[in-house]
Amino acid sequence: MSDSGLTLSGIERLLDLMARLRDPETGCPWDVKQDFSTIAPYTVEEAYEVMDAIEREDWDELRRELGDLLLQVVFHSRIAEERGLFRFGDVADAIADKLVRRHPHVFGETVFADESEQHAAWEAHKAVERSAAGAGHGALDGVAKSLPALPRAVKLQKRAARVGFDWRDPEPVIAKIHEELDEVRAEMVEGAPRERLEAEVGDLLFAVANLARHVGIDPEVALRGTNARFEGRFRYIEARLSEQGRRPEDCTLDELEALWVKAKRSGCR
Repeated sequence: MSDSGLTLSGIERLLDLMARLRDPETGCPWDVKQDFSTIAPYTVEEAYEVMDAIEREDWDELRRELGDLLLQVVFHSRIAEERGLFRFGDVADAIADKLVRRHPHVFGETVFADESEQHAAWEAHKAVERSAAGAGHGALDGVAKSLPALPRAVKLQKRAARVGFDWRDPEPVIAKIHEELDEVRAEMVEGAPRERLEAEVGDLLFAVANLARHVGIDPEVALRGTNARFEGRFRYIEARLSEQGRRPEDCTLDELEALWVKAKRSGCR
């Protein structure tokens, strides 16, 4: 309820609660002392928790996690309002305006021949917006450096591909992966300094991300799936050993490998 006694809508209530939490005199000390930089890590974490809920198809959890993510937007907006930068309404209006601009076929009279033409127009709109925002005119301008490495690698590759810097099919990418793997092996044999080996491993990962892009796979999603399968199978190993009163560190690698094969055959994820 507001001070006037009127029932507030969900978003208005949330904005009101955040303002009260940030009140320097009567608010929560923890909330009051936060700023953009201290809240940013929580914002990233909440986005990943939304993704996790979706992958698990836990829709009740998704509702809760979306609320947590919305809270982050409200929190940042409140800090900005206190500094005279912008308000939550400005954030909502900005994204609404952007949606209208980027969908002239829905909110205007534009007609696209196919999805490819629509996508090209979308990218053109984005390029104009980046230029207007002073993001520069280079093909790679505007790719946020704060993105996780795998998604950023794919974005950089896609941007380069738009100007023709790309292989036409996956085969040369596979050859590049073999080349990069050989270079990693050579650095290991030579006992190269850590920074050189790190650079070569980075090149290998970049090439693998490129292959994923060429075959239509999101490497971040693929790796998350592999992580989940590894976790499930390793927990299977621990459970079977626990039944015998043993632990992984008590076993030989051959014993662990045999249990790993059983975990795979059991369909363990």
